[in-house]
Amino acid sequence: MTATAQAVPLHPLDQFELDYSALRRRTKTTWLIAAILFVIAFTFSAWLGDFFKVTQVTMPDGSRDWRWIIPAGLPRLGGFLEKTIPTLRWDSLGADLAEWFWRWKVWLNLLIETILIAFMATAFGVAGGFILSFPASRNLAPNKWVLWICRRYLEIARTVPELVWALIFVFCFSVGPMAGVLAIGLHATGALGKLYSEVNENIDMRPLEGVKAAGGTWFDQMRYGAVPQVLPNIISYTLLRFEINVRSSSIIGYVGAGGLGQEFREALSLQEYTDLSALFIIIFTTVIVIDYGSEKLRHRIIGLEKGPTQ
Repeated sequence: MTATAQAVPLHPLDQFELDYSALRRRTKTTWLIAAILFVIAFTFSAWLGDFFKVTQVTMPDGSRDWRWIIPAGLPRLGGFLEKTIPTLRWDSLGADLAEWFWRWKVWLNLLIETILIAFMATAFGVAGGFILSFPASRNLAPNKWVLWICRRYLEIARTVPELVWALIFVFCFSVGPMAGVLAIGLHATGALGKLYSEVNENIDMRPLEGVKAAGGTWFDQMRYGAVPQVLPNIISYTLLRFEINVRSSSIIGYVGAGGLGQEFREALSLQEYTDLSALFIIIFTTVIVIDYGSEKLRHRIIGLEKGPTQ
């Protein structure tokens, strides 16, 4: 027979096995390349971050020797943490706690100021982020220029760190809580606007089309078609941001923007290490309470918790 033999088609099961084997080989190759690239990027980043640095350290006998920086620095970290732990004795526990929290009245006033800064900043951030999130969403923006302007503004607002905003506003408006509110509020606007816009881009567009078909304007479409869909997520992100802002407002006082941060700066400058641990416990407890209350409120609003059975 001189005719070229035609290829016999494979059985579907055999073809599936071949295709699956080829897919597994491609997947393994992709993961191997990705792992190698990750190791290279991680190693290079660690090198730039001085994780492989060798430095001179003082030995227990007073001599100097070269050591790897990480094991050489860990004992110093332990020594610093040891300084922040106060001496507590069971027979004089009350007096020791009173000495530990000796400025509790001042700290309580500053804690209230910190929470109020976070509250006002969150309110400003929610208002700005909510309004800008709709024109900053690809599926909701009136045109590409409005989309571009709103997105760039939100990027600038969240790219500049809160401490830098605080320094700018302290320079403009002097030291005090106002600078802290403006700094955290502006940064929160950028962060929340980004989160809100991502939620907006995942909504069902059919309700908006219905509002538009009924003669509704762009604002009517947002009000009646988009907002009801995104409201639960907006509430969740808002409560989370308030918790973050409480932590932020306790730090920006370090540059004179109000709150407990100024006490951190004073304690560090005066080497009052036990005051640092007392301030940490105050902020930690506050965050726990806010987190618990926010979780309960969020679940109540979005309907995860039901009322008592009638």
